[in-house]
Amino acid sequence: MELVQLLIGGVANGCIYGLIALGFVLIYKASEGVNFAQGDMMMLGAFIALSLVNSDRWGLPFLPGVLIAVLIMGGLGYGIDRFVVRGIFGQPQFALVILTIALGFILRFLAGAIWGYTPLVLETPFAGESLQLGGLVIGAEDAVTILVTIALTLGLWAFFALTRLGLAIQAASQNQLAAYYMGIPVRTVNSAVWGLSGMVSTVAGVLFATKGAINPNIGLLGIKAFAAAVIGGFGSLPGVLIGGLIVGMVEPVAGRYMPGGISQMAPYILMLAVLVTRPAGLFAQIRQKKV
Repeated sequence: MELVQLLIGGVANGCIYGLIALGFVLIYKASEGVNFAQGDMMMLGAFIALSLVNSDRWGLPFLPGVLIAVLIMGGLGYGIDRFVVRGIFGQPQFALVILTIALGFILRFLAGAIWGYTPLVLETPFAGESLQLGGLVIGAEDAVTILVTIALTLGLWAFFALTRLGLAIQAASQNQLAAYYMGIPVRTVNSAVWGLSGMVSTVAGVLFATKGAINPNIGLLGIKAFAAAVIGGFGSLPGVLIGGLIVGMVEPVAGRYMPGGISQMAPYILMLAVLVTRPAGLFAQIRQKKV
């Protein structure tokens, strides 16, 4: 029973890791680059939602406040690609890595300057609630995290499978040159992907904020989400979500049943093992290009 209880909490944390990792993969599939500021975008989205919901000036209800924060971060993500990332178009992919690392530092310092470094708590309508299932106790925040992740995953599947923009994003991710010749505005589509990534990261940030206090340093959670993306496979959207769940479940089990300190190392040990045995990730769809 104790193991099941640990795994339930691990699944909820894994959902958050998976959503952040999903942002990594969306951008990677669109541009074959990695946005190392993804965790910091998650952090900023959480703080924007907190300001809209908690502050005396705005004081919005929880759901409207979160939705507005999601839209704001979607616009920010779009703007980052449109006005910043395009400036290094044609440069080696390493340039994007350096650019996004610097962007992450900027977002972290900006958040510290605005909200400070004292941990803050997001007010939610389900704080302190829990569900009893036999001998198991499931916190409402864990249940909400799991349900929202499932709903968002289904929504993204429908978006990519049934909408023109979703199909255009898939086409551009497969072959940008061919998509361009078919009349797809590839650069605009890439900016839309960055916007979508910002929206998904905000949802992850809000879910994280429902489980505890937040401060600017929670952006470093992106490193753990990156490990989840590597484990699941950068070429697979479902794979990175599963990778997040694996990391989320490994952490509490390692913390409970293994020597101290292993719980923090476990995701990276697992990532190293995956890189050695299956470099493309556990669930990656490996494609060979004909030359």
